[in-house]
Amino acid sequence: MTAYLIDTNVFIQAKNLHYGFDFCPAFWDWLVKANRSGRVASIEKVAEELNAGSDELADWAAARGDGFFLRPDEAVASALPSVSDWANDNGYADSAVSTFSKAADYWLVAHGLAHDCTVVTHEVHSDSTSRIKIPNACIGLNVRWMSPYEMLRREQARFVLGCGTGAA
Repeated sequence: MTAYLIDTNVFIQAKNLHYGFDFCPAFWDWLVKANRSGRVASIEKVAEELNAGSDELADWAAARGDGFFLRPDEAVASALPSVSDWANDNGYADSAVSTFSKAADYWLVAHGLAHDCTVVTHEVHSDSTSRIKIPNACIGLNVRWMSPYEMLRREQARFVLGCGTGAA
């Protein structure tokens, strides 16, 4: 069973900021290795969002396929109404509910709910009713969530320079 499901923003921020493909390939290698061991994955809807970028990240995502980006199954489909009910019943603006229900976030939370996974995101809880944040939905539906840094620490990921790597 997959322990962690990764949000789109984790991949994008990793590529653009902290773990660029050009200077920290170990992060990307760790994701692949953790996926192969069944600890880390994401969902098909996240892959669709990444593929819209038409860049190195889109290429990386396309190379991972179904093994990394999971398709929704019957359990996820059964969880979707609970996520919808929560979004509709918690005072969010209609536009917030509409936007949420069309995004990968909706499916990510449903997958986490259906399969007892921890959702990994850079988003933080917000009291705003104009946008539904993943942590709000997770809290409301009793789905675990955390930052990518917390996941990396819990999993004891190590990105260490080896001998002869050009370290100064």
